[in-house]
Amino acid sequence: MDKIMHMKRILKISAIVGIVVIGMSATMSPRNKYFEILKNLEIFTNLYKEINTYYVDDVDPGQLMRTGIDAMMESLDPFTNYISESEIEGYRFMTEGKYNGIGAISQQIDSFVTIVELYEDQAADQAGLKPGDRIISIDGKDAVGKTPEQVNNILRGFPGTEVELEIQRPGEAAQFKVSITRTEVEVENVPYYGMLNDDIGYVALTTFTRNAGKNVGSALKALEAENPNMKGVVFDLRGNGGGLLTEAVNVSNVFIPRGEVVVTTKGKVKEWDRSFSTMGNPTDEEIPVVVLINDRSASASEIVSGVLQDYDRGVLMGQRSYGKGLVQNTRDIGYNSKLKLTTAKYYIPSGRCIQSVEYEDGEPVDIPDDRRTPFTTRNGRTVLDGGGVKPDVVVDKFTDASIVKSLIDQHLIFDFVTAYFSGVDSIDSVEDYRFDDFQAFVDYLDAQAFQYDTESEKLLKKLQKASQKDGYDLTEEIAALQQDIKASKKDALQKNQEVIIDLIEKDVASRFYYQKGKIKMGLRNDKEIEEAIALLNDTARYNSILSGQ
Repeated sequence: MDKIMHMKRILKISAIVGIVVIGMSATMSPRNKYFEILKNLEIFTNLYKEINTYYVDDVDPGQLMRTGIDAMMESLDPFTNYISESEIEGYRFMTEGKYNGIGAISQQIDSFVTIVELYEDQAADQAGLKPGDRIISIDGKDAVGKTPEQVNNILRGFPGTEVELEIQRPGEAAQFKVSITRTEVEVENVPYYGMLNDDIGYVALTTFTRNAGKNVGSALKALEAENPNMKGVVFDLRGNGGGLLTEAVNVSNVFIPRGEVVVTTKGKVKEWDRSFSTMGNPTDEEIPVVVLINDRSASASEIVSGVLQDYDRGVLMGQRSYGKGLVQNTRDIGYNSKLKLTTAKYYIPSGRCIQSVEYEDGEPVDIPDDRRTPFTTRNGRTVLDGGGVKPDVVVDKFTDASIVKSLIDQHLIFDFVTAYFSGVDSIDSVEDYRFDDFQAFVDYLDAQAFQYDTESEKLLKKLQKASQKDGYDLTEEIAALQQDIKASKKDALQKNQEVIIDLIEKDVASRFYYQKGKIKMGLRNDKEIEEAIALLNDTARYNSILSGQ
């Protein structure tokens, strides 16, 4: 009788959690693995019951379970995530480029969730909010100390509903309230396209949400219609973290013909393995293309750039991509929640998978070329698997300077622009505007008592601790090195003046001309754009790279 009751209890747990056991491990029989799953679920249930009943303090069931879920997800790859009901709008934005809210991007600066960017003509913009505005309260509830995620969970809601924000605007003494009506916010995945000069076009794709392929194709058609003699295009995928796999196929189809294999997926469930090929006529399969990528280009961006490289259809330029060769699917798990989990690896036409296999703090670790397996492109060029897509033309990062990273991390460029342009309603056009008051920025940093540690200083601190632990006295040597570093830091601002001015100008442009203005401003000072234009103007070099000669 006890055995029967025990089995009923196990079956009840199975029904509650809806277990589906697929693809049992080769090292454990299906029966044993099924028993292990049920046993541990029962242990988990009993553990929670004991904590809830006897723990000295009251526990929040949702928070406690979320902690357990997050720990479970952290033991897997960085891309398998639990999406709660409150996070569904964020998930919708990642896949569709739409969400219900007010149309603003925010970050936490000090203790305040601060508006850092507005979407043009969306609710927050029409209500008069500005970058730099701090959210003090929402519908009368204190928002100070909250995270952007916590605030966004409140700001996102049904279209047509109102939310009241209390705002503190830098440079103004009095706080004020503003009522904003939520709308469906749609963010363009091709925020800008245009001509870089008389001969070379440019298309930026920021995310692979719905209609990405259609929009890239339309942008290219428009450029060719307006500029019949256009002889090349720069396709910018820098910072594009990916999106829908189907849109990676559609974007590839803009440049390669119908019937070409784009990507093959292989996972545990063999019935889900698929091969995706282009199904339409290309927009232009002849025009020379330079694809820009960097270390934040991931997933669908890597499929497209890898496909164009494998078929020798375009030249890749920039830095090695992120290295995300994994496919995620979402599964409904009840109560309007979802599990986004890795179900397969993807392989591009040469047969390579570009997935990074080593991670540190959730970021891929660089894999040396001699540890990566070689494959060949259609023209016989050697390409490598693992650790991202390596460009055909490697261009050094715009900057790796510690001072620039610190200025960005401490939000000092953003705060300076907020203060400097307080009360300014307009500026010259993007083409004509120049920031020429660098001394004002230097003075601002002095007033803020700006401090930062270089990588060398961080290493010296580690050396000092290690030497003391090991019994070595390196006090004089370390002090001498610290003085040398301190002297060089005085010149760091001036040495990086060009880079800092570029960042200031892009921030200014985003405030007055939104995302499109920011992109246009960035193109003006972009070294990689200059390299891409030079390559497209050098037909012999372009063809030589693609032929592998």
